[in-house]
Amino acid sequence: MSVLDQLATARGRRDEVPNQELAQRIVRERNTAVVQELMDNLEHQNNAIPSDCIKVLYEIGAANPDLIAKYYKEFGKLLESKHNRLVWGAMIALDTIVLKQPKGVHGMLSKILKTADTSGSVIARDHAVGILAKLATLKPYQSASIAILIEQLMSCPNNQFAMYVEMTAPVIDADNRERFRKVIEKRAAGLDKESQKKRVAKVLRKLT
Repeated sequence: MSVLDQLATARGRRDEVPNQELAQRIVRERNTAVVQELMDNLEHQNNAIPSDCIKVLYEIGAANPDLIAKYYKEFGKLLESKHNRLVWGAMIALDTIVLKQPKGVHGMLSKILKTADTSGSVIARDHAVGILAKLATLKPYQSASIAILIEQLMSCPNNQFAMYVEMTAPVIDADNRERFRKVIEKRAAGLDKESQKKRVAKVLRKLT
């Protein structure tokens, strides 16, 4: 049975459960041939099929990034897609594999950041920040990634600010702690929700 016959679209389903179950089976079996088949169908003319394929692929990446890590260039190319689901799906996939392919993903960082800024997708931006936070845990990319993370904190929408602060806090080093604090303090007063203010206040307390 072709992998296409197992996708949610082929089964007449509008939910993601079939795709999630397929990803789980592929991970259990470490079925690299099926992973390749999913990659081969990311350009299928029926848009529903690439949408299902990218979902299965990033679910695989979340469970076992080794199974999709070698396809980082293909995911990077998808960031140029006119199909928004493929754009943010590829960004999620890159987020799952960045620690397996840090050099390759870092090499496309300008494209990742441009996509985050121009795609209009909150999901794409969230995972671009996730990629930066992971790169910041690796010494070769630490300094530059932290600087970009702080830039993201200065410009991101209020709704994302608390989450990005929480994602950035674990990688902040001594050299950037004071700048990080100042950005939080400057933006905290302008946050709309009390819950957001409490979340950033919690991070601030840990900086003392």
